[in-house]
Amino acid sequence: MATYSYPSQPDSGSPSDGPRSDERMYVPVPPASWHYAPRRPFWESRAVRTGALFTALAVCGVVILAVVRQHIGTEPFLVGLALAVLPVPLLLWAFLWLDRVAPSPWQNVVFAFSWGACAATLVALFANEYGAKLLATTLSATPTQSDRWGAVFVAPLVEETAKGTAILLLFLFRRRHFESLLDGIVLSGLVATGFAFTENILYLGSAFGEDKAVGAGVLDSTTAATFFVRVLMTPFAHPLFTAMTGLGFAVAAASRPGRPWRWLAPIGGWLLAMVLHASWNGSSQLSPVGFLTVYVAVMIPVFGLVVWLAFWARAGELRTIRTHLAVYATAGWLHPREPVALGSMRIRADARDTARRHHGDAGARAVRDYAAYATHLAFLRAAATRGLPPPDFAARESELLHHLWHDRPLAQPALLQSAPLPWPPPFPAPRPPSPSPYWPQHHPYAPRAGYAPPGPKHL
Repeated sequence: MATYSYPSQPDSGSPSDGPRSDERMYVPVPPASWHYAPRRPFWESRAVRTGALFTALAVCGVVILAVVRQHIGTEPFLVGLALAVLPVPLLLWAFLWLDRVAPSPWQNVVFAFSWGACAATLVALFANEYGAKLLATTLSATPTQSDRWGAVFVAPLVEETAKGTAILLLFLFRRRHFESLLDGIVLSGLVATGFAFTENILYLGSAFGEDKAVGAGVLDSTTAATFFVRVLMTPFAHPLFTAMTGLGFAVAAASRPGRPWRWLAPIGGWLLAMVLHASWNGSSQLSPVGFLTVYVAVMIPVFGLVVWLAFWARAGELRTIRTHLAVYATAGWLHPREPVALGSMRIRADARDTARRHHGDAGARAVRDYAAYATHLAFLRAAATRGLPPPDFAARESELLHHLWHDRPLAQPALLQSAPLPWPPPFPAPRPPSPSPYWPQHHPYAPRAGYAPPGPKHL
């Protein structure tokens, strides 16, 4: 585990540096330097593990693309690739935009998309084929029957399990980044977007190969119909299914240990994802009227509900920032107007523009980092308030506060200039009647008058 070592605290300074009666400032002096020194064996190094994981995913990607190309041919593969990539930028932009309040680490984003595009599709390709053969031999089904039963019973189980495994791994090994329901929606959506991308290569390429064999025209081709249904009409299908699993794990991350729904929520979300997936695959075997009925009566309402939930969770994240940063403003770490300013995406954007005009890209980067650290600090305190403080609460709080104080000279003036006046801080945090382990005024390095920010970041 990483080791945090701080130098001993120096003398608190002259009486003139102490707090005045009309200010909430605190006397302890910050350390002269901060040192963060992770000590891990080579094979336990984060860089080595990350490199090995992404190398394995890259190998899976090469294998799945080679298998698809061999299955449908080189020209259909290239056409399918060109058509399948079209919705990907829009979907990625939508999920990353939703995640802008508290952006997930880039490793989580890349892992989620890569797992869906490479590992999950590779598993699904072989497992679906094996499942279809098993149905045909066990139930003595005809090829047509085995295809239909495989689409309704085998594919939902295999594909939702393969995609959900990525969410399970992130939950087990990166649980600290599951901070709200929105994280479950975003990460599962990224996994499903990658899965749909690779799957669309296969479907669109196969359709193009069939059209080329029979000499079909462009407008009346199977390729055009497949593109319309899978890319234009239902690009949200896979993200919608897997969002159920992501929401289940997000609920589990916000639940106290020992509560029954801590594990029932992920299982229930996974089962719901399979039910939706099976219903969708089954509707494709109905008449056009039946298919459109399921699309309008089931898929569109569920999609609208998930979109509403995503925006509600995003607004909840901003409320969490405004509410739980107030205690740090009371303790003197933040200006009283900063919790509200940091809880507004518009003010954040204006502050970045203001800092860029005065200090260039370094100023804009300082505001962006300052807002990110403050956001994660608010989520950390919200978890402690709910009775779910992580074991390393004090170390993580110290790390985030250090980063905040380092970026404060550039970020705070821009935020305050962008926040309209007058704007009193909402939800004032009262001073606790007795010392509390989660009250920042008792932090050993709380700010005092004349506090200068520490040197370069080592974290």
